[in-house]
Formats: sequence, structure tokens, C-alpha cells
Amino acid sequence: MLTYCTHCVMPSTKPDLHFSPTGVCNACTNYLDRERVDWQQRDRDLKRLLQEYRCPSGTNWDCIVPVSGGKDSTCQVLRLLQLGMTPLCVTATTCDLSDLGRKNLDNLRALGVDLIEVSGNPKVRAKLNRIGLLEVGDISWPEHVSIFTTPVRLAVQLGVSLIVYGENPQNEYGGPAASTQEKFMTRRWLEEFGGLLGLRVSDLIGMEGLRPADLIQYTYPSDEELRRVGVTALFLGYFAPWDGYTNALIAQGYGFTTYPKAVEGSIVNYENLDNYQTGIHDYFKFLKFGFGRATDLACMHIRRGRLSREQGLQLVKMHDCNFPWMYLGKPLQDILAPLEMSVDEFVAICDRFTNKRIFQLDSTGQLLKDRQGNLKKLNDDNL
Repeated sequence: MLTYCTHCVMPSTKPDLHFSPTGVCNACTNYLDRERVDWQQRDRDLKRLLQEYRCPSGTNWDCIVPVSGGKDSTCQVLRLLQLGMTPLCVTATTCDLSDLGRKNLDNLRALGVDLIEVSGNPKVRAKLNRIGLLEVGDISWPEHVSIFTTPVRLAVQLGVSLIVYGENPQNEYGGPAASTQEKFMTRRWLEEFGGLLGLRVSDLIGMEGLRPADLIQYTYPSDEELRRVGVTALFLGYFAPWDGYTNALIAQGYGFTTYPKAVEGSIVNYENLDNYQTGIHDYFKFLKFGFGRATDLACMHIRRGRLSREQGLQLVKMHDCNFPWMYLGKPLQDILAPLEMSVDEFVAICDRFTNKRIFQLDSTGQLLKDRQGNLKKLNDDNL
């Protein structure tokens, strides 16, 4: 049976989430702890740290910024430009780049930065999408790996020591206490929180004919290579209060384009706009843990006082549970086509990964679904 945070609407099934004796989740307490942070001191710390990595001769970039073209990476780039840095933006192209994603990437580059876009072999990527979906229930497995490995590989190859990421998701969404205050991203952090889900890159060799040469983009550099260049990756969200909605407002002021309505499975129109496969990724989170992207967003707005818990709950019930027939206007069958997978095959995989302990079943133990294929959580009416 699901239990929920008494302050937001995050369920106890979220991995690594912990509750206080009063039933408040640690993502909420992390946010409240921000009131005690000396942000002016952290801003000074950031400026001092950036100064250490600045290339005095101007013959190399000062840092690498992993970017998708989304609201957050747009703001990361703007902040570094304001601080006088010369960043090299690096994009590990998404699995199924949307038209809106391309437009926003072009807009980010127009801010006045160099950008390297690494697009993986589409035949290999389709195999990895399929393997990720079949093995660990995550179509986005290769994307989540490459957004960490690709910038680090380029940092080693180009001799750029500093990589600047945005938020620390363990702090924003809840996670082990030791990880929530991390200001640097390490190999240990990547292996624990970087989306591997227990499926290592080395495990893939031989699957669907994959060779080591097919997996270069997804392979993290060796410790020796990292030490040689002195690669350090930091979370910008440690040094300044992180807020996706504020980032969206700023990004829009600099040309970022949003979706014309709330994104399918979401409650906002300003994020996850670059990959047509994201709706599938978010839906599998719902199947495994009983919450999706609408819950994540509602909780963030509840913590900031923009929504009441009751308002957030109603939005979650409307948007979290819907089968992903379409995402960013692209039909499911078209999204699955590169994987050579039918909708019926996809539904069977969905059923295999659905946590039957948290969804309603019929008398034979089969999942109850409405005409649109939507499930219903066991205690959805008792929140």
C-alpha cells in the first residue's frame, strides 16, 4: 500500500526517499534546509572556484557545460557567460530529437557559445533503447548514460578540467543524505545515481550483436585519464537556489520556446521538450513506483508555495496515470518504429514491469485497465 509525504504528494515507493517521524519526505526537508544556507557565501565560493579553472591564456575553453537546449541548460550557460567564463557546450543528442528540441538547441547556441553535438550511431542507439526497455524498463537508458559520459570523454580529450552540471537531483527530488549536499559529481555518484539501473555498459557486449566499438560514447574514461586532466564536475545547484520554473521564465526571455500546452504526462509546458521517447520513460516510472513526472512537478511547486497539496493532488490524478499514446504530438507507434517494436509488444513489456502491489487487479490477478489502457492505483481515492 502506498503512503505519501504529508507535505507534498511524493509516495514512499520512490527509491532512496526517506520520511521523518511526522511523515515529511527528505526532498521537502532538503528544500526547507535551504533557508539556512548562506547563498551569498556560496556565490563567492563559486566565483573563486571558477577563477581557479579559468584559462588565463584564452587558448582553451574554461569549462564544459552539458546541454540539451532545455530551460535549465540555457540558464546554466547564461550564468557562466555572466560570470565571464568561456564555456564549451556539449550535447549528447537525445534518442529521438524533437523539432522543438532542435529549435531550442539552435537558440542556445545563438546566445554566443561554441557547441559540440555528439550524435550516436542511430542503429546502435535503437538497439540500446530496446535493450534498456526489455532489460530494465527504461527506454532512455542510453541517453541517461551518455549525458554523463560524453561530456567527460570530451573533457579528457580536449584537456578541459571543469564540467558544470545544473541541479543535484538527489537534493531536488530526495535521496540518501550524504548525496543531497554533493557539490561535485564523482564516478561513485554516476554509478549510484546516473541512471545505470544495474545495467553496466560492459554487460551490453554481445547483446544484439553489440561490440565494444559500438559503445565508445557510453563508456566512462578511466581513473587514470581523469587524473591526468584533473577533471572535476560540479553541480551549479549547490551554489545557487535551484528552481526550474524561474529557469523557464529566464530562458523564455532569451528565446527558449515552450510547448503550446501541458506536455503529455506532465502539468507544465516548459520541460522535457527535446525527446519524443520521454513520455515512455516517465510512464515506466509510474508503472514501477506509482508516480510520474506530474508528481515530480507538483511536489516542487508545493514546496515553493505555488500549489496547495490538494491542488497538486488533483493535477497528479489527471496527468500521471495516462498511457503514453502520444508525446509532443507524435503517436506511440511512430516512436516505437525505430525499435522495430509494435504497440502490442510494448504493452506486454509495460505489464511485465508494472508493480502489481500498488495497482488494482481483477479476480484473476490481471491488471485492471480502462478503455484507454490506463491503470488505477490501489489507494488513489484515499490520499
